[in-house]
Amino acid sequence: MQTIAVLGANGRLSNAVAKAFHASGYRVIAVTRSGNARGLAAEIEQRTADAMDRQALIRATQGAGFIFNGLNPAYTQWKRFVLPMGENVMAAAREHGAVHLFPGNVYNYGRTIPSHVHSYTQQKAETRKGLIRIRLEELFEDRAKRNGVQTILLRAGDFYGGPVTGSWFDLVIASKMAKGVFTYPGPPDVAHSWAYLPDLAETFVRLAGKAGELQRFATFLFPGHTMTGDELKRYCDAAADMPLKRAGVPWPLLKAGALVVPMLREVCEMAYLWKVPHSLDGHALDAAIGAVPCTEPQAAVAAALADLGVTAAHPQQNRAFAAV
Repeated sequence: MQTIAVLGANGRLSNAVAKAFHASGYRVIAVTRSGNARGLAAEIEQRTADAMDRQALIRATQGAGFIFNGLNPAYTQWKRFVLPMGENVMAAAREHGAVHLFPGNVYNYGRTIPSHVHSYTQQKAETRKGLIRIRLEELFEDRAKRNGVQTILLRAGDFYGGPVTGSWFDLVIASKMAKGVFTYPGPPDVAHSWAYLPDLAETFVRLAGKAGELQRFATFLFPGHTMTGDELKRYCDAAADMPLKRAGVPWPLLKAGALVVPMLREVCEMAYLWKVPHSLDGHALDAAIGAVPCTEPQAAVAAALADLGVTAAHPQQNRAFAAV
């Protein structure tokens, strides 16, 4: 039985990844600062480690052939923690000869992100967080070349789905849906890239199974669901079985608050992603793993809302595995 250590197992994606690998027959080690990852099967081993403590992280990942790196400090802490944590994860992966699995994002492409991102699209971030992400990925590529630590990076859009909160989908879009209000952060006709977490987690399982066939530093794009605000609202309307009222995000007010509130400053820095259309090309991923897991968007949105308790129950999901 193969073993994977999932770092940050209380996080949105890591929690879904732990469940997906467990369902696929892996031995799963859930690593958190508290030693208590919520909502996981009793068979999943729980271990404690602070990712800033290199030796503790190495001990907590002992026995793992794969390490899923779901570490994601608060935006305001990225400058302090992201790169040191990355160094520690690389040390743990090297110590155990483990394959490093990492979820990338679209921050690397900056404000000129194209409408359709390809594997060869140039990365030219201007934001603080985008530049940090580029440096982090350069670290992983360097360790692949110098130390032989394999990294498989899967880049995706905004997360949604599952019971763990903390995304734009639950904090903003669905936040007032119980009162009949759909809140959207950008123009309703602009395409936005989304990643339904059960599909994304299953894709990491598929990539892990192909690790021996991939390059030491392998990067892929997860196509997910590309939806405009109007399309997402139609799916939410159908899931709620009612026409929802529209509301927007008061960006001018948030930007004023950003002058004194650091977290608002970090959130506002990324507001451009709601104004610039973008989608991710999945052809390289499809070539690597075969048909990419893709739940039909209406079913995915309805399930995501049910996970949050906004709607009463899940419809039957229709997960397709279709070429993209």
